[in-house]
Amino acid sequence: MPRNKMGLRSRLFLSHLLVMMVGVGSLLVISKLSSPRFFIVQLEQIEVSGIQVRYARRQLVRGFETAWSRSTFLSFIAGATAAGGLSYWVSRRITQPLTQMEQITRKFAAGHLDERLPKSEIPELNRLGSSFNRMASSLEGVEQRRRELISDLTHELRTPLTVIRGYLEEMADSRIEPSPEIYQRLVRETIRLERLVNDLQELSKAEAGYLPINLQTVNLRPLLESLLEKFSDQVLEDGPVLRLDCPPQMPPVLADIDRVEQVLVNLLGNALLYTSAGSITVKAWTEPKRLWVAVVDTGQGIAPEDLPHIFERFWRAEQSRSQNSRGTGIGLAISSRLLELQGGQIEVESELGKGSTFRFFLPLA
Repeated sequence: MPRNKMGLRSRLFLSHLLVMMVGVGSLLVISKLSSPRFFIVQLEQIEVSGIQVRYARRQLVRGFETAWSRSTFLSFIAGATAAGGLSYWVSRRITQPLTQMEQITRKFAAGHLDERLPKSEIPELNRLGSSFNRMASSLEGVEQRRRELISDLTHELRTPLTVIRGYLEEMADSRIEPSPEIYQRLVRETIRLERLVNDLQELSKAEAGYLPINLQTVNLRPLLESLLEKFSDQVLEDGPVLRLDCPPQMPPVLADIDRVEQVLVNLLGNALLYTSAGSITVKAWTEPKRLWVAVVDTGQGIAPEDLPHIFERFWRAEQSRSQNSRGTGIGLAISSRLLELQGGQIEVESELGKGSTFRFFLPLA
């Protein structure tokens, strides 16, 4: 068998045998050279004590060599057999879980995402199996959320498409007359479709790292003021109160102002969506080398079991919270990635029924 095509089991087995042969060969050579000399020295010491073995020395040495050769041969046979068996057992014990890993990874690659590696008695292989199982669980979760998102997006896309098609067919058959109101409805449904497509495109680019980021030294105070003013115009009289809580002079940050605006628009939009009364406050404060911005609302809040997944791609909140939402469920994933590309990070704290706090930091310029 060519060396480059040998299996791991064969290599381990041969390596063990090679080590055994080197050890036994060294033992034979050293023993062959030194044992007769040591034996003669012992005979000379016996003669010094008064026992006459001078005339039988040659016969004794030959007898010793014969006995030594036979015992060494038997020891070699027994040792080689034991070493070979042990080497085979160790090689099989190591390669068997590796072969099992190969079979399971093949099933995993074929789409059987519920396959998992069993525990191994070998610590290193057990750690490798645990890492694979964690990866498998993560991919299974991502695949499940992807399917749920596709299902949700299919529903979201079907609704505006059905509305647009219905109006166009009615107008084509002259059953209804075109009017500005109908055109406005068609425009709204088209905007819904455009938002869905743009969100998916943004997420794809963000995950691939292809989003252009233009880092500049900027002051976020004017941006915060303009956004609060813009969103205040959308709030009803009985809706939440929008507030700005930040120092008059804010240190500049190194960021892409357009991408920061995109993140804040998403956070403020979510806050308005889930806050029917109370307040929405935008706060800003500084720490060493960081500027923090937070959007604090007194809305519905987020369930504790949902918080660890809120920024994951292909994840959406439970239906009770999102049933009135027209979002795609990927805005926070996009926001998180945008901030990471600018050297920042986003966090969330929330209590169900009391509100949420989304905060992020950007590096100071």
